[in-house]
Amino acid sequence: MVSVTIYVEGGGDSKELHIRCREGFRKLLERCGFTGRMPKLVAGGGREQTFKYFCTAHGASASNSIVCLLVDSEDPMTDIERTWEHLKDRDDWDRPDGATDEQVLMMTACMETWIVADRAALRAHYGSNLNENQLPAVVNLETRGRQGIQDALERATSQCSNNYQKGKRSFQVMAVLTRATLEQHLPSFVRDMRILEATL
Repeated sequence: MVSVTIYVEGGGDSKELHIRCREGFRKLLERCGFTGRMPKLVAGGGREQTFKYFCTAHGASASNSIVCLLVDSEDPMTDIERTWEHLKDRDDWDRPDGATDEQVLMMTACMETWIVADRAALRAHYGSNLNENQLPAVVNLETRGRQGIQDALERATSQCSNNYQKGKRSFQVMAVLTRATLEQHLPSFVRDMRILEATL
């Protein structure tokens, strides 16, 4: 039996947010059909720290274990299959010895891109005060920069009582997204699901 651990960028330095982060991604993976074969999820906090955790775990991993890294791409990707090349160019991260591109799962360009892609989930979560006109078109979402996506989501929910905020509220929205919708709009998400289906 192979054990799979995914180190997830998110949760900051707060123990409570680490719990919320793991819970949000766990619920999303369950909604994506992975109930009964779930990986272990580790909230790594900040981006650099999450990478360090991954490298340490990868170096110590046994033959019957797989370690993955789930991070924002931060910027649009030239080739979604060449994850380590992107991370080297953008973050100057060196690929650990023996690590493959398939061990890196990307949120392109960020977690908010996934959230913005699922308008039905946004409407259900935020209600009638959601201003969808502030959201970018779902076409070619992964070509948009991280900051623009985040700013648009904050503007669209600014009149909602549970307006979008990084942290606790962001993970609440993550938990209600729908796989089919995300796969319709996000090639990197399709890739992530393909890898997880083959791994879990």
